[in-house]
Amino acid sequence: EPMSKRQRKKLLKQKQWEEQKDLRRQKRKEKRQKRKLERQSKLDSSNKGNDRKRMRREVVPSTLRLIVDCSFDDLMVLKDVKKLHKQIQRCYAENRKAFHPVQVCL
Repeated sequence: EPMSKRQRKKLLKQKQWEEQKDLRRQKRKEKRQKRKLERQSKLDSSNKGNDRKRMRREVVPSTLRLIVDCSFDDLMVLKDVKKLHKQIQRCYAENRKAFHPVQVCL
């Protein structure tokens, strides 16, 4: 069956992509190993091994509570529910980093 020029080009690109798959995989592997070696040499040069993880500060617990009432989600459209979900995620993330973390209740 005859193919259009566009279909032939797509097929050719797909074949080239598949042929170069192993090469890309090998390059990614080498890059990963290089980063690992650099990290290892960096750790060896410095005595402390906490470069990748942040230092945990002493937190002072707060007496405040944050209460989020999610019982009205049936009145919201899906878009608003997703926004609420993102906002709650952000609150949790920021609260973890806070010096005075508050209690979060949903």
